[in-house]
Amino acid sequence: MAETDKLIVLDRDGVINHDSEDYIKTPEEWRPLDGSLDAIAALNAAGFRIVVVSNQSGIGRSLFSATVLDEIHRKMTSAVAAVGGAIAGIYYCPHVPDDGCDCRKPRPGLLERVKDDFGVSLARIPYVGDKIADIALARRVGARPILVLTGYGQATLASLDDTEVEVFPDLASAATALIAELDQ
Repeated sequence: MAETDKLIVLDRDGVINHDSEDYIKTPEEWRPLDGSLDAIAALNAAGFRIVVVSNQSGIGRSLFSATVLDEIHRKMTSAVAAVGGAIAGIYYCPHVPDDGCDCRKPRPGLLERVKDDFGVSLARIPYVGDKIADIALARRVGARPILVLTGYGQATLASLDDTEVEVFPDLASAATALIAELDQ
């Protein structure tokens, strides 16, 4: 893996933090999953840059504002920094599904922005998610789909019709595997 390719894309809800059917609407509702923050720090220590890509239709549904989402993301980045990690970029889609935008996963708009902003090819970039939309997006752009069983991961695994997806119990175990690959 070339130095410029050492980028990993993470979904947010269900991968880094607990998810909610009612949306994460306040900084107080944002709670990290066990081991996820340390996993990000370990990936950083191994030389990976971390980018978060997330659908946040709660904005389009008027459940919270972009300003509140920024506060949630400040809490997340501060929590990651407190364990020695960093998030290089956060990209989100504020639209509801019916808006037909190009940025709502599984459409490629957000990852095209990541590609342009970071000057990387998306081919084989690890993309860690817990939903079908994450797997579909990774496949659409030629990234490497990785499913974690946190969040909606168990339900996603049950609905997959193939075995072309790497599956890990959580972000920490996915991070351990990705770091181990660097020594190969």
